[in-house]
Amino acid sequence: MLLLCLCSVVLSSCLAHHLPFGRAGANPNQKLLTADQSVLVEAIARQYNAIHDFNATVDMAPSVGSAEKNQITEYKDVRAYIYFRKPAEILILGLAPVLRTKVFQMVSNGTDFKLYLPTQSSFIVGRNEVVAPSTNKLANLRPQHFVDAMLVHPVDPATERLTMLNLTDENNAFYILVVLHEQEGKIIPARSIWFSRVDLEMARQLIFDPNGNILTDARYSQWHSYDNVAFPKHIEINRPRDEYGMIIDIVKMDINKGVTDDKFVLNQPEGTTLKVLGEAPATLPNTTPPLPRKKK
Repeated sequence: MLLLCLCSVVLSSCLAHHLPFGRAGANPNQKLLTADQSVLVEAIARQYNAIHDFNATVDMAPSVGSAEKNQITEYKDVRAYIYFRKPAEILILGLAPVLRTKVFQMVSNGTDFKLYLPTQSSFIVGRNEVVAPSTNKLANLRPQHFVDAMLVHPVDPATERLTMLNLTDENNAFYILVVLHEQEGKIIPARSIWFSRVDLEMARQLIFDPNGNILTDARYSQWHSYDNVAFPKHIEINRPRDEYGMIIDIVKMDINKGVTDDKFVLNQPEGTTLKVLGEAPATLPNTTPPLPRKKK
């Protein structure tokens, strides 16, 4: 009996050691937050519905390549201006460091896009879907990719199914909403939306193709209030199939202050070469200047 008591004391005082978990964004003693599926679905809808339009000044760090090919090339930051208006109009203007010369300009109405690359004297138009990725990685840029990444769309109960996972271990603490679609009698994942259990903020969104391959991997952090609307100050967007990525850091942002029609006009500059990718857009350059707005 004495031996058992001694062993008990030794085991409890010498061999037991409590190890705090050092999860990103949390102190070791912080308790994880809990939420059910309905709370997270409501949070997505609330954040999306709070934004009608915005204009933002951002620093962008583009990269080309992919993790699958073990080769990624990062470029210097560019200053960019983003104008967005629902349902899907967006214009992005990228300027080179120091000289602030135009690196790229692209506009989309949600269906068609126009992309101007001044250094290549190239003006590219087409539909938003990338049918065959270009060897020129910057030509794979699509404004709609930024819209889908920056604004997480609400879950549609009429067309989408939903399940929830709890990924909590020594290094991670996430709730993951998996959005499912039915296609040709099969249930396939369409996207997954991750919430940090440290603060219940959206931390990541993965968008998949019908075969389960990642189309977009968007990560969100440093949530901040702009005009009383929460929005992530730091966004990382990766498009592995198109072999490009973009890190966006917001410098200044105005939400729901109104964006005028002229912000979404992009005509083909003289002396540039027109290239049509895939199916031609509804309106070719130098006919009707703005793209027609996508109907709600």
